[in-house]
Amino acid sequence: MPLPPLRCAPILKPRAWGGRSLTKLGKLVPPAPAAPVGESWEIADLAAPVVDGISRVASGPFAGQGLSQLIATHGSALLGRARALSGHFPLLIKYLDAAENLSVQVHPTAEYARTHPGAHLKTEAWFVISATPGASIYRGVRPTVTPAEFRAAVADGSAVNLLVREEVIAGDCIPLESGLCHALGTGVVVAEVQTPSDTTFRVFDWNRNDPARPLHIEQAMECILFGAAQRLPERPITSIARAKPLWSDGLRAATLCANDYFEIEAIEASPSGDAAPFGCSTDNAPVILMLVRGEAVMESDGHRPEHLRAGDTVLLPADLVATTIDLAPESLLLRAVMPDPARSINDALPHGKHLS
Repeated sequence: MPLPPLRCAPILKPRAWGGRSLTKLGKLVPPAPAAPVGESWEIADLAAPVVDGISRVASGPFAGQGLSQLIATHGSALLGRARALSGHFPLLIKYLDAAENLSVQVHPTAEYARTHPGAHLKTEAWFVISATPGASIYRGVRPTVTPAEFRAAVADGSAVNLLVREEVIAGDCIPLESGLCHALGTGVVVAEVQTPSDTTFRVFDWNRNDPARPLHIEQAMECILFGAAQRLPERPITSIARAKPLWSDGLRAATLCANDYFEIEAIEASPSGDAAPFGCSTDNAPVILMLVRGEAVMESDGHRPEHLRAGDTVLLPADLVATTIDLAPESLLLRAVMPDPARSINDALPHGKHLS
């Protein structure tokens, strides 16, 4: 049987670099942790040794069930063609609040993961929801820097000076392939889409000297890409405006990021209020919707309409009951999908309507 859209309870993660900005996305409601919160895991299916890594459905007919339990009982309807990947949910979805700099870090490459049990590839992308003036991210090592030079800089604490620093503003989308050394800078709040892994190797932690946050120099040096291997010109920071959006019925849409593991599309309603409701399609694979700005109404056959606000995340099962989204003026929705060469941004629009 087709399944309704699913909304999961956020899993809040205290982090040394976190703050309270996720309050604006509806996450830090009582009883929120007293410690700074850096991450809200929205959709997660990571088993032990990851602590508190499995989402639970917050409402509806499956309320209280863990995502792994739901996959066990409704795997085909929930995952569709994605079930063949591993039997687990294929993405990890988060919001991040960098009240301070995140560590300079890298995630395992596919080659490293193949030869090191327990290490998992982690390709991700950040969508900037808000950024203080002059806020920046670090992405990649400067093209002329050699591994020996970088290792020496790690040893003397100056590695951050060898990274590519880029200022960002709200609306930017930043692709981060596994193997790319990176850090999220102070004052940036992002939505994150990534492969389901929590394997991180730190090379610099801004002199926090926290025993709970060790460095992993040797592992990191085996994974960090250098020079042309980083392919940064092929993976530019983009935004809906720079991605050549297409317009239809008061909506503009564009693909912001595409890799072997996921694609991120943005759908934005015009300020004039003439945006038409659009149908949700899944192409026999789960889809994640993240409302990062504004409000929306979601209607599904056989279920009450749901009012969505900025910060809400919805999991659309592969086999989905008929569902529509009506975006309020200037609202912005991210749509994370499984890659498919046949997919078009037109799939997200009402039947018979096409962007042009």
